[in-house]
Amino acid sequence: MATKTDPKPAGVADSDIKQAGKTYEGLSRQQLTEAYRIMYTSRRLDDREIMLKRQQKIFFQISGAGHEAIGVAAAFALKAGYDWFYPYYRDRALCLGLGVSPYDMLLQAVGAADDPSSGGRQMPSHWSFPRLHIVTGSSPTGTQILQSVGCAEVARYLTAHPNAAKKVEGDYRQFKDVEFHSDEITYVSLGDGTTSEGEFWEAMNTASNLKLPLMFVVEDNEYAISVPVEVQTAGGSISRLVTGFPDFHFEEVDGTDPVASYAAFMRSVQHCRAGRGPAFIHAHVIRPYSHSLSDDERLYRPDVERQRDAARDPITRMQMFLLREGILDETGINKLEKQVDDDLQAAIDRALHSAPPVPETVTRFVYSPDLDPTSSAFETQPAPAKAEPTPTDGKKLAAKTMADLINATLRDEMKRDERIVIFGEDVADCSREQYLQQKMVKGKGGVFKLTFGLQCDFGSDRVFNSPLAEAAIVGRATGMATRGLKPVVEIQFFDYIWPAMMQLRNELPLIRWRSNNGFSAPCVIRVAIGGYLTGGAIYHSQCGESIFTHIPGLRVIFPSNALDAAGLLRTAIRCDDPVLFLEHKRLYRETFGRAAFPGPDYMIPFGKAKVVQPGTDLSVITYGAVVPRALQAAQKLEREQGLKIELIDLRSLNPFDWEAIAASVRKTNRVLVAYEDSLSWGYGAEIAARISDQLFEHLDAPVRRVAALDTYVAYQPLLENAILPQTSDLYRAMKDLAEF
Repeated sequence: MATKTDPKPAGVADSDIKQAGKTYEGLSRQQLTEAYRIMYTSRRLDDREIMLKRQQKIFFQISGAGHEAIGVAAAFALKAGYDWFYPYYRDRALCLGLGVSPYDMLLQAVGAADDPSSGGRQMPSHWSFPRLHIVTGSSPTGTQILQSVGCAEVARYLTAHPNAAKKVEGDYRQFKDVEFHSDEITYVSLGDGTTSEGEFWEAMNTASNLKLPLMFVVEDNEYAISVPVEVQTAGGSISRLVTGFPDFHFEEVDGTDPVASYAAFMRSVQHCRAGRGPAFIHAHVIRPYSHSLSDDERLYRPDVERQRDAARDPITRMQMFLLREGILDETGINKLEKQVDDDLQAAIDRALHSAPPVPETVTRFVYSPDLDPTSSAFETQPAPAKAEPTPTDGKKLAAKTMADLINATLRDEMKRDERIVIFGEDVADCSREQYLQQKMVKGKGGVFKLTFGLQCDFGSDRVFNSPLAEAAIVGRATGMATRGLKPVVEIQFFDYIWPAMMQLRNELPLIRWRSNNGFSAPCVIRVAIGGYLTGGAIYHSQCGESIFTHIPGLRVIFPSNALDAAGLLRTAIRCDDPVLFLEHKRLYRETFGRAAFPGPDYMIPFGKAKVVQPGTDLSVITYGAVVPRALQAAQKLEREQGLKIELIDLRSLNPFDWEAIAASVRKTNRVLVAYEDSLSWGYGAEIAARISDQLFEHLDAPVRRVAALDTYVAYQPLLENAILPQTSDLYRAMKDLAEF
């Protein structure tokens, strides 16, 4: 361990400072004593939790044993409440070093109502402490890494746009405190096994590409549960594989040595704070205990290997170092350890008597408690601009397509709110800006041109292309939104959303609930969806919205016309929840549903259906591209049969307007549910089931459904037409049901 002596203060004898002034890679003797206290506390917390689990007083335990030295080194090198932290579950010592108390950790272990990380919702060692900038974490390995990329982008953006940090009443900004420092660092840690995840490589690529102040810390204990490092990693060393990334500062260090680890962190901190790019610290640690108490490492690790690791135990190594350097003697170590043990026992006694959460609170914070997008606050009337003269009609408001009004809404909201950033694949006008500046190209603005012109108008730091990596798009957006920006990102086709599924299912919608409202991530994910376009085929035509309406915490919106798209998108941007905004490709430029620009403040509340056509003989419940087809069928039935069909456009799928459905069914006593997704287990199946369950006494006929066949959408137009529900299918179903 490297040492040095500080310069002698004037008037002080050499003998007085010989020991007191000695430092170890910049760490004082007092700091090293504190480091041991934190490390020992971390280990004893693990030991006591293991005992409590075996006594069935807590319900899960996963330890940070063997990782204590690297954790305390990181805590000493970085700044709590200044830098930002995305730790993983073995970072107990890091969290203690940043200021988390053992009592707080024990409250998490017992699942107490006062657990500051989650209020008893998350298992232990899933850290979340807003005051310290420790961002809520989860169990899927690696999902935090892409979020840390988005987090690291925020300070750079806000440094260039400081006014964006101001609070503004009337939308999500009122409830989001935004703080940043121009030289802040984002820390993210992971185990060696997690480096096999694709999201790790996506994060490394973006961090390198953008030269972000992001510090990756791989805590390599050579095992991912039972899988050894040589099975996980080609060549057995992640350091060998990542050295080609430019602008990184790389360190490989003995992570059981706190002094060497601290030195590696300080070199990395200097690199990141200077704006030279990210850092990568590969720390070799040990895992003296099993992966968790649900695992028994003796089944796959022989005694000889476990004994080899024991010789590198950071706790015993640090004890010997303190004794050898004369920092503490045996009496001092015993006194320190006894004090830690006594304090832990007192904390355990308090935690075991803490009150559990009240069951009635389980639905709190699924959505924002501060801003309800279903409320009248989001209900405004169109305020169109002055009529424009047209060649044929004198003066009238020009009808705009859905694509036009989505573009206009994005433009207006970007003018209004400097926190909005837009990114995704192909959304920029042109990433090589010189081509735009020299007017060599017109610019793209998305494959459907819905973001055309936005980069030119608002700049490349607000509208930009991302790598072709859907998980990275949603993960980065989640990290940005956690810090207070409002990302409005695009997934180019619904068919390609699946790489982002881990972020969309386990991260973005859960952050508020799992942190007990400590953190939130309101952002908008725009997605082009659906078929009815010639040549779309299997991978450009599918629906599957029911998969996302099944996710608590995620608002799912699906407009069918231009005016609704504008009003609902503005609500999505201004609200305080994450929103999946589904835009049907066939409807982008349809004649059906065109509308005049409704003004820059037009909004529609979520969960409020629209009666497209009133009727008395039959209710049709639908949404999306089926709306115009159902309207054509209903109009034909009225012409031919005199039947009055009530057509309900849900517009909002989660939440949905049950009251509108119920009122219509009570009036007509017959109902058809129509949707573009596959018939079986589709969104309409849930609507039909609820009608049968709760409105059975009002029905004069069975609840019927019309939907796509239970297969994929084919390329040949004849096949596509046979697969997707057509106007003729809807006509027959309405006629049969009305005659039942």
